Amino acid sequence: MTILEVNNLSKIYGNKQKYEALKNINFSVEKGEFVAIMGPSGSGKTTLLNVISSIDTISGGSVIIDGKEINKLNDKKLADFRKTQLGFIFQDYSVLPTLTVKENIMLPLSVQKNKKYVMEQNYKEVTDALGINDLSHKYPSEISGGQQQRTAAARAFVHKPSIIFADEPTGALDSKSAQDLLKRLEDMNNEFNTTIIMVTHDPSAASFAERVIMLKDGNIHSEIHQNNKSKHDFYQEIIKLQSTLGGVTHDI
Repeated sequence: MTILEVNNLSKIYGNKQKYEALKNINFSVEKGEFVAIMGPSGSGKTTLLNVISSIDTISGGSVIIDGKEINKLNDKKLADFRKTQLGFIFQDYSVLPTLTVKENIMLPLSVQKNKKYVMEQNYKEVTDALGINDLSHKYPSEISGGQQQRTAAARAFVHKPSIIFADEPTGALDSKSAQDLLKRLEDMNNEFNTTIIMVTHDPSAASFAERVIMLKDGNIHSEIHQNNKSKHDFYQEIIKLQSTLGGVTHDI
């Protein structure tokens, strides 16, 4: 089942001096897929994530999530859709310092009229999966950066959204915390069948996805699929493609 459909998408900035950040983008994502979006600096990857996740508006084309054309929704319907159907993980954690870990995670559920036992059950599922159940009553200042980012990930998953959008989710983490988070996201993607779309510049992070969409100059340059390759082989393939585009090269 197709959960996201992007048709002839374009994004133009500026009035007098126009800059076309995205040009005629077409792709679709199946329910439960884990997709990474990569590309050299300035290729449009964050812009693409912002417009397909409704953070920013599109200039042309359409974005359809779970059968709804989100660019046609009015502000109220879009806000409701975002609250119930979308989850977000950002690079800078975005957890609220005055709330406990549990209060931060429960925020998306507090705006929905769910029964208390359903909320508690969802909370237990995501915190168990992310290994932070014992941090419930701690505040963000009392836990590590990796634990804060896992709190942010739990908040993104807790209301069982259709899609989770992750923008450089490991960008502020050391490599051990990054690998831990990515392994847990991969497991949750399998366990909950939640669709994840992740922007990253890091080939190691991208190797956890099933498919990598590579952008260049606002266009889709190519796609590569994991197809039962080992993580190491997929990682090598991503690096090879990245280096041909003049992206960041990594020592192996």
